[in-house]
Amino acid sequence: MPYNICILGGSGFVGRHLCQQLAASGNRVKVSTRDRERAKHLILLPTVDVVVADIHDPVALADLVRGCDAVINLVGVLHDGRGARGFDASHRDLAGKVAAACRETGVRRLLHMSALAAAVDAPSDYLRSKGEAERIVRESGLDWTIFRPSVIFGPEDNFLNLFTDLQRILPVLALAGHQARFQPVYVGDVAAAMVAAIRDRKSFGCSYDLCGPKRYTLRELVALAGTMAGCRRPIIGLGRTLSYFQAAVLELSPVKLMTRDNLRSMQIDSVCDCAFPFGIKPQAVETLAPDWLASRTPRARYQQFRNAAGR
Repeated sequence: MPYNICILGGSGFVGRHLCQQLAASGNRVKVSTRDRERAKHLILLPTVDVVVADIHDPVALADLVRGCDAVINLVGVLHDGRGARGFDASHRDLAGKVAAACRETGVRRLLHMSALAAAVDAPSDYLRSKGEAERIVRESGLDWTIFRPSVIFGPEDNFLNLFTDLQRILPVLALAGHQARFQPVYVGDVAAAMVAAIRDRKSFGCSYDLCGPKRYTLRELVALAGTMAGCRRPIIGLGRTLSYFQAAVLELSPVKLMTRDNLRSMQIDSVCDCAFPFGIKPQAVETLAPDWLASRTPRARYQQFRNAAGR
């Protein structure tokens, strides 16, 4: 029997892959969004319904989840902001509203996206707000499952693609927090784990750390992305003081490439030793990333334009 599933934050990076997998399995999916234009890539999926709603409004949220078999909360922000875009509003407060809406409407199943190293006593506001959201979910009384991924990579990510673009335009890359360690996990594997968990009663009340098969320092990942895209640049690793100064300066830019809170998050390695759940074999950066990073080179884009023009 197909499930009726409501996804909060489903128009984002992880959401698009999760919607595709759920739709391919025959499930009916309702995706909330602030702006229908941002979710236009989901509209063509046959069993996906895109709904414009203010999920921070308890009444609208309850109407959204009513009648669903499961709710998946993917909402998260990497940089603190004002109002609904802040850490507390997007992580802690929304987790409480989602749990309350589920209880009010009789929805028992809740899947929640957190982050590796999230904890109420973590060194950064981001990880603390994620940790507080986890606590709320665990105390909700619902049939919950929490997912705690390391940095997620994929064709539309803002991680490998960002560092590739920076190396394409800069002759040298000064890198804050270059010794921070990550264990990147493929977005398709994260989505597959969530799909597998929805009906698995053994996953009720469980938290899963999601990591890929290999560990890297940030410096190694940036160099790898540059190599795969054919634009590798020299990397200067900054020490603690210069890293803090660079993050403080970048924090003032309209597009926040790095903040001081990001730097504090990287004080804790985003790695894990546990096996990937549900029998899924996680895929490595070297196996998948060249497929899209190599296509971002000027020569590859030129060839794409030629192919599109029939030349």
